[in-house]
Amino acid sequence: MHSSISRRGRRAAIAAVAVVATGTALLTGCGSDGDTSARGTERITLRIGTFGSFGYDDETGAKLYAAYERLHPHIKIEESNVSDGQKYWDTLKLRLSQNSGVADIQAIEVGYIAEATGTAMAGKWVDLGKEGGADLDDFLDWKVKQATTADGRVIGLGTDIGPMAICYNKDLFARAGLPTTREEVAALWAGDWSKFLATGEKYKAAAPAGTAFHDSASGLFNAVVSSDPVQYADANGELDWENSPGVQKAWDTAVRAAQGGLTAKLRQFDEKGTWNAAFKNSKFATVACPSWMTGIIKDQAGPANQGTWDIAAPPVAGNWGGSFLAVPKAGKHTKEAAELTAWLTAPEQHAKVFAVNGNIPSSKDTLASSAVQEAKLPYFGDTPVGKIFSSAAAGITPAAISRYDGQVKTFLTDNGILDIEQRGTEPAKAWENVKKLVDDKIDQ
Repeated sequence: MHSSISRRGRRAAIAAVAVVATGTALLTGCGSDGDTSARGTERITLRIGTFGSFGYDDETGAKLYAAYERLHPHIKIEESNVSDGQKYWDTLKLRLSQNSGVADIQAIEVGYIAEATGTAMAGKWVDLGKEGGADLDDFLDWKVKQATTADGRVIGLGTDIGPMAICYNKDLFARAGLPTTREEVAALWAGDWSKFLATGEKYKAAAPAGTAFHDSASGLFNAVVSSDPVQYADANGELDWENSPGVQKAWDTAVRAAQGGLTAKLRQFDEKGTWNAAFKNSKFATVACPSWMTGIIKDQAGPANQGTWDIAAPPVAGNWGGSFLAVPKAGKHTKEAAELTAWLTAPEQHAKVFAVNGNIPSSKDTLASSAVQEAKLPYFGDTPVGKIFSSAAAGITPAAISRYDGQVKTFLTDNGILDIEQRGTEPAKAWENVKKLVDDKIDQ
């Protein structure tokens, strides 16, 4: 899922879930169980800290928490969810350094997993290869490798991966005189992100009033860089973003979109909910759409727009996001947390989450199953969602990642691209601003 971190804000409030709003409540774990403990069948509360939409919840998700609570009557589950993945991670790192205030289970976006497994943090996590009962052979090999420390400890279990498509608003395409079937739409930009921008120019020329072709130049940046085999790190996993052809291509594409007036100038996952509201009000016609984005569209565009959105193949295949669940050693109930983590990430639960939320599973058997391959999501009508995303997943070759990928991505998008898009900053100046941020804030 995000993401990044990707980075991956995908839903805010959910029922039966303790949702955190601001400040030090970003991660959960600050409350108390009173005198409860894991002794016998005494009731305990397991707290899960997440960002975005993992699809476990009991309101719009797969109702996995309620199912687990029925299986384990002495356990209550509370999830704290935030929209800003970077703030989530920054707060989590602080609390890990203090060995205090963490949740029993914490989600980690793939953009931060190399940092989580690095020397400074590797010892903070329970080894889920030994605790909790998970079968590591269930997961994609590369997903397990990403969460494995240098000494062979597995600190996270995979939730989802992020094979990418383009989601588009059929009504807005029709009103702008563009084709609307997913095959015709995919053909507009097949093989080249420049063709995607050219389609944006056609849309702009006949756009319905008050709408834009694409939601966000930053989102476009993430999509393009995610489709390149070289991203923020070199082949050895060392940060080398300035020399990355993938970063340069993504930057140039996003700048062209921003300066060409092709975007709605929105910041994805903003805490004010402006981006979310734009889905509901049909303010843009396309959004780069890793599989986990389908859940966001469903929740934010809402029932009134059901059947309006469709999914087409992207210009170039890629993988944006995907996440893990990890158990901090500083948590209150590490044994029970490890068991819940293993259960939530088991193939059976992966299939249930996909059926409701569209998150493509990171378990091999589930990914290959007919339940995924033939799946359709009610919100998207007869769209062969499973076929589209599982086909994209088959072509994923994970890029090398460094422990700074998530933070550098945030600087490039939220500081560099967003300044160009919203404030008219010259691209060369914005690039230099990003370089300064990286030099000042990242200890290499």
